Amino acid sequence: MEFSAYDIALVPLIVLVVEVIKQAARLPSRWIPLVNIVLGQIASFVYVSPDDPKYAVLAGLVMAFSAMGLWSGTKNTLGK
Repeated sequence: MEFSAYDIALVPLIVLVVEVIKQAARLPSRWIPLVNIVLGQIASFVYVSPDDPKYAVLAGLVMAFSAMGLWSGTKNTLGK
């Protein structure tokens, strides 16, 4: 598996979209991981690897879990 710089750039975009959805829809925190996974899968199947479903599922999960970790790490570092 090899991510390019453009693929990795989708991770902060997923964080941003999830935050917008969370604020706009007043989504409870327990649904955020599911939203991350759905957005990661959509980004992966549409942009990263539309021709290889196995790779797309794996890449989508990696992006979703990376987005969750990026958000959690930033939140813990800033103390919010």
